[in-house]
Amino acid sequence: MPALSSPVSPSGAATSPRTLLVTGMSGAGRSTALKVLEDLGYEAVDNLPLGLFDKLLATSDGHADHDAERPLAIGIDSRTRAFDADAIVDRIGDLRAEGVDITLVFLDCSGTELTRRFSETRRRHPLALDRPAADGIAREREIVAPLRRAADIVIDTSDYAVSDLRRALAGRFARAGVDPLTLTIMSFGFARGLPRDADLVFDVRFLANPHWDAALRPLTGEDPEVGAYVAADPAFAPAFERIADLLLLLLPRYGAEGKSYLTVAFGCTGGRHRSVYVARMMAERLAAAGWAGSVVHRDKASGASAAADGAGAGHGDEAALPGREQTR
Repeated sequence: MPALSSPVSPSGAATSPRTLLVTGMSGAGRSTALKVLEDLGYEAVDNLPLGLFDKLLATSDGHADHDAERPLAIGIDSRTRAFDADAIVDRIGDLRAEGVDITLVFLDCSGTELTRRFSETRRRHPLALDRPAADGIAREREIVAPLRRAADIVIDTSDYAVSDLRRALAGRFARAGVDPLTLTIMSFGFARGLPRDADLVFDVRFLANPHWDAALRPLTGEDPEVGAYVAADPAFAPAFERIADLLLLLLPRYGAEGKSYLTVAFGCTGGRHRSVYVARMMAERLAAAGWAGSVVHRDKASGASAAADGAGAGHGDEAALPGREQTR
């Protein structure tokens, strides 16, 4: 393996970020693991030629080419240019002696399961392009044996689904202060259809409708007067708290399953009053519990208020939807 230089600061101390070297058997999930680590905030690089390690880790005048605070996840396997398992193990030892925080992660899998995976995906094993996959698997196991023996962490994916691998990696390598789940709280109007990207939808049309108050009709759920009107409904507080409790139960479970994005949508008739207020208040409630998210009001500014939230028959969107219930 080509000699690699290590990043050092002007004072001579190593300055590289945490680095994961992800390797293992072809078909054991290395590419999936790198995608998961990327979702966890790592800078992921796959099949990096070993001679380029120094460029990825190096700093210049204390500034890295990449975000110096962002950890690295580097994928290598037997196809990597200049691959030499023994030399890699030796170099890892040298890097650690020089102060580099590097962890070797080896993804293993049984030969039977690897053969099944290559058969199902109709891919050829990289070391057995003209022979049965089992031959390539056996050969690769010999080649990467030094890496498996030296690995800090061995993850056997023989019985893993993708979600299992996500949990295993998140449990070991999730970054402090980095939430793997990107949360969006959305308001919308049923009159304009369900949001296509909503994962959870709550219908808040059971609440008193500010549209029927002439003074509130031109306003939106972001105005205090509308908020006070909606919050005064006796059903608001108990329903709101039950929904919040449900979300606080579900959010960590979605995160543990490896879900990267979650959109929670609240809908009223036109998307200007009730849903806007509830979405805003729910975002604040979840943020106070440690689940900060972005807030999107899809229909708050769409069209005239009479057409947007609760216009009667013959007005706005509802007039174009025959057979729709006109109850507000």
